[in-house]
Amino acid sequence: MAARRTPGAVSGREEALAAFAAEECSAPRTWSNAPGDRYGWHAHAYHKVLFCLSGSIVFHTDGGDVQLRPGDRLDLEPETAHAATVGPEGVTCIEASR
Repeated sequence: MAARRTPGAVSGREEALAAFAAEECSAPRTWSNAPGDRYGWHAHAYHKVLFCLSGSIVFHTDGGDVQLRPGDRLDLEPETAHAATVGPEGVTCIEASR
């Protein structure tokens, strides 16, 4: 599966950072977007691991839409084409690669 959602994987930033460390993910970074912001279609050469810390975001993939809420985890396999739409309350996420 190119995109996999794990609901309620963490309760916050500290648990997300611990998960990244345990899985030897590199350089976690936090980002935020305003309500309704969009990311166009793109892909990454690496396995992307992302946790939603607050708000919501929908990732669009060839396999369907994946909605994330606080605590949810998203794994995107390398070269998975995806786009995203931020929910009505904005979003804050933390992500890393492995």
